[in-house]
Amino acid sequence: MSATIERPEAQPTTGLVLTTERVWSELQKASFAVISYVTPAGKPRSSGVMCAAARSRLYVVTAPDSWKARQISDGDEVAVTVPIRRGGLLSLIGPIPPATVSFHATATVHPADSVSIESVPKKLASQLPKERRRTGCLLELVPDGNFLTYGLGVSLQDMAKPAAAQAHVPVS
Repeated sequence: MSATIERPEAQPTTGLVLTTERVWSELQKASFAVISYVTPAGKPRSSGVMCAAARSRLYVVTAPDSWKARQISDGDEVAVTVPIRRGGLLSLIGPIPPATVSFHATATVHPADSVSIESVPKKLASQLPKERRRTGCLLELVPDGNFLTYGLGVSLQDMAKPAAAQAHVPVS
């Protein structure tokens, strides 16, 4: 099923239509995300992570003694923001702000050595040092609701226009 979202006031000047499939395609190219969660003490916390998207999920491997592994439990809701690099060669000349995809997700925590490296997306497995492949906890993040995108599928000029730059796209 392909979900297409129209922007309220302006269409992207690139002529591209923002779909669920397009958002997942961009997520599959990304290798970095920021995960935000609340500690048991009620304090907010954010962590930058290496990630890989596959099978409508975002996967993260983390050390079992890290903040993420200690604070995020099965079934917890987390917020995720993935910056999407843009600008191509132009980004070599000057700073180009990334587009972003943000969403809520439910976490499943797979303890160290409970998941074989073969079941982890190849992209993420290739980013892991061999010594961490058996000792890392795997966080499986399943998005729900909508993706909130900013700057995806619009020109750099239109990124300055929130009505044109942002969109809500169903996760599935």
